[in-house]
Amino acid sequence: MPAAIAYPVAALAEIVGCFAIWAWWRLGAAPLWLAPGILSLAIFGWLLAQVETVTAGRAFAAYGGVYIAASVLWMWLAEGQRPDRWDLIGTAICLVGAAIILTAPRAT
Repeated sequence: MPAAIAYPVAALAEIVGCFAIWAWWRLGAAPLWLAPGILSLAIFGWLLAQVETVTAGRAFAAYGGVYIAASVLWMWLAEGQRPDRWDLIGTAICLVGAAIILTAPRAT
């Protein structure tokens, strides 16, 4: 599966899963929130494993930049906190780093 598809969907799955746990633990949501949260985290792991790369560490490292961008977007859209210029600059740097890690030419 191409990273351009797997990473954004994995980020959504991870954020939803983590937010379900956050909502239960920190916001007092019902324990039933944990079931879809755990399922979402399992889907996240499966999606990350679909990325075409030789090593898991490289797939995870490149995903980190996408996760940061998705988290900032979540902060804005789901939590109503607009990112400031430092959030946006940091996110851009992370995405450039992720692209370098994932697309750099390597000896096979």
